[in-house]
Amino acid sequence: MSTAVRPASVWSAPGFRRLSTAWVFTNLADGALFLMAAVWVKKLTGSDVAGAFVFVALGVPAVLAPFLGMLADRMPRKRLVVASNIALVPVILSMLLVTGPQQVWIVYVAILVYSSCGYLTIAAQSGIVRGMLSDDQLAPGNGILSTIDNALRLVSPLVGTGLYVWLGPDAVLWLTAACFAVAAVILSGLRITETLERTEISGAREYLRELGAGFAQLFRVRPLRLLTVAIVIAFGATGILNIAVFAVIDALHADPAVLGVLLPLQGVGAVVGGLLSATIVTRVGEGRAAALGMVLVAIGTIPLLGGSIWLAGAGMVVMGIGIPIVVVSFVTLRQRSTPDELQGRTAAAGNVAFNVPQTVVSIAGAGLLAVVDYRILIGVTVVALIGGAVIALATRTKTTTAA
Repeated sequence: MSTAVRPASVWSAPGFRRLSTAWVFTNLADGALFLMAAVWVKKLTGSDVAGAFVFVALGVPAVLAPFLGMLADRMPRKRLVVASNIALVPVILSMLLVTGPQQVWIVYVAILVYSSCGYLTIAAQSGIVRGMLSDDQLAPGNGILSTIDNALRLVSPLVGTGLYVWLGPDAVLWLTAACFAVAAVILSGLRITETLERTEISGAREYLRELGAGFAQLFRVRPLRLLTVAIVIAFGATGILNIAVFAVIDALHADPAVLGVLLPLQGVGAVVGGLLSATIVTRVGEGRAAALGMVLVAIGTIPLLGGSIWLAGAGMVVMGIGIPIVVVSFVTLRQRSTPDELQGRTAAAGNVAFNVPQTVVSIAGAGLLAVVDYRILIGVTVVALIGGAVIALATRTKTTTAA
């Protein structure tokens, strides 16, 4: 088991301060934009469905994740993240052309490109972080990035919606574009050494093999395979909560607006979890830390079965604490277990493992909710989370080395 690394040693890693600062600006831009865009489209069209399609445009690029991960492994990563942030400036500003419902398609296209660039940046950043930090620094580094992410998820949507109400959508678009421009300038000063192997690909079979290499890596290393399966089961099951939440609120005899309180409570917990994750992962290892995080999410889910809004709020805080512990555990193990030339594709495959099962379960849960009591579905979620925790405990992460 590795010895805990003091945060100062992470901050002293060459380039990490610069990368973290850029992460602040990109996350501020992310949170300010997407919610405002959905509200804006809803107002322009008067259609809930049209507003919801903004979130569809955000999610569609997940199917492109393997291709984007492969791109991140075959191009200089620093150049890729800088170019991605620069490209987003005109993409975001193109939405200034929208003046009525006839131009709403511009918003959908811009959000689609914006989300694709996000997946590309995350894939490239995985390799940058892995090359920048030692094994002992990965958990603290990922914990810091997770904390920044979760903290800004609390603040930036308020900034975006506040600006939208006060000055209109153009102000939010200019703010977002400026944030991406600043991030590009900051990242352009990164000093990193990249040694990517860009072998020639001949034939469709070899191309498909290279495209799927990230998924193969997730299942090649035993601890990574077990933790991936645990996450697919546990986090896939939480897709039920996305659908059951309104049934829970009805059962509590609360106004749907109470979501505006419950979700920020989960965000507060996530900030705490991000701060704690590095210490937990470093002391007990990625597998046990992930298991602990899943158990916390299960404990936080149980109060949704009761009849108290206060217990539900407390449960959301506990749930929020558990989620980043799982994420940091998985990301740290994935980076530590993966050779440099596969970092982008394995990061992309990891994103699919987190997001696609949850989306599929959400769709299935929407149908089941019409015929099955929501409490049964929540109970299944708790059981799946505990099952995922048991599998995560089977990982023996202290012997994991890069393949």
